[in-house]
Amino acid sequence: MKPSFAIVGCGKVGTAIGKFLSRAGYGVAGLASKSLSSAKRLSEIIDADQYSRVNWEITPKADIVFITTPDSVIKDVCDTLVQHDGFCEKAIVLHCSGVLSSTILSSAKNCGAFIGSLHPLQSFVSVDVSKNPFEGVIVSVEGESVAVNAAREITKDLNAIFMEIKTDAKTLYHASAVVASNYLVTLLDLSFRLIEAAGVPRAEALKILKPLIKGTLANIEKVGIPQALTGPIERGDVETLQRHITEIRDKMPDLLPIYKTLSRHTINIAQAKGNLSESAIQKLKQILGPSMD
Repeated sequence: MKPSFAIVGCGKVGTAIGKFLSRAGYGVAGLASKSLSSAKRLSEIIDADQYSRVNWEITPKADIVFITTPDSVIKDVCDTLVQHDGFCEKAIVLHCSGVLSSTILSSAKNCGAFIGSLHPLQSFVSVDVSKNPFEGVIVSVEGESVAVNAAREITKDLNAIFMEIKTDAKTLYHASAVVASNYLVTLLDLSFRLIEAAGVPRAEALKILKPLIKGTLANIEKVGIPQALTGPIERGDVETLQRHITEIRDKMPDLLPIYKTLSRHTINIAQAKGNLSESAIQKLKQILGPSMD
C-alpha cells in the first residue's frame, strides 16, 4: 500500500506532484494553500475531500508532507506546523526548492519527522498539466537517509530519474541549473539581438539558429566539453575576434561586456582542448583586455 501525502502550497509544483502521485496510487491526506481556491482546484483534480487554508488541519495524518510554497516562506511554514503539532511521528517532510537544502526543515525533527528535499530538474510554467512533467526527468534528492529512501520511491513512482546530491552542495547544484536553463535563455537573447542587427527578422532567428544549437548540443553529448568547442577562439583566429569586437562596439556597445566575458571563458575551454598555442592565447587575451571582475 502506498503512503499518504499532504501538499502545503498548491501552486504549479504542488499541483503537479499531487496530481501524479495520486495517479500512482498514493493516498491524499489533505491539501492546503494560502489561496483556498488553489487548494480547492487541486482537490477537484485529484478527487480529494480534505482541503484548507490552515496547513496544520491537513498535515498531521500524512505519511509524507510536501511543502511546495515559495522558498522565502518554507522555513516559516515548517516552524508553524511544528508549533501546531502538524507532523506525525516518523513523517517524511520534503520541500521542492532548488537552492535550499533540507536543513531549513530542521524544526520538523522535533516532532520525530525525517527531512529532505526533492527537486525536479524541470521548468513548471502552468498549473494545467496533462502530460506527466516528471517522466524521464532528473529529480535531485538530499537529506536524512529515511527521507532520501522515501524520495527514491516517490521518484520511481513519478517515472522520474533519481539522483542523490550532497546537502552542503545544494546551492552550487542550483546555480548550475540556473545557468543551464535561465542563462541559456539570456545567451540566446544575445544571439538573437546580434542576428537581428545583421538584418534578419527576430521572428526568424530561432528557425535559422536552431539547427546550429541542436548540432552543438549533439556534439557535447557525443564528445563532451571541450572537444565540442569550435569557432574563432578554438582556432586562435585573432582577426575574426577583433572584427566581432569592433563591430559590436560600434553598433551594439551594450552587448560588448557580455561578449568579452564569454570569450574569456571560452579561451579556457580552448586551452583544455589543447589546440591553441601560447602565442595565440596571449593575442586573444590582449584583444579582450582585462576582466572587469
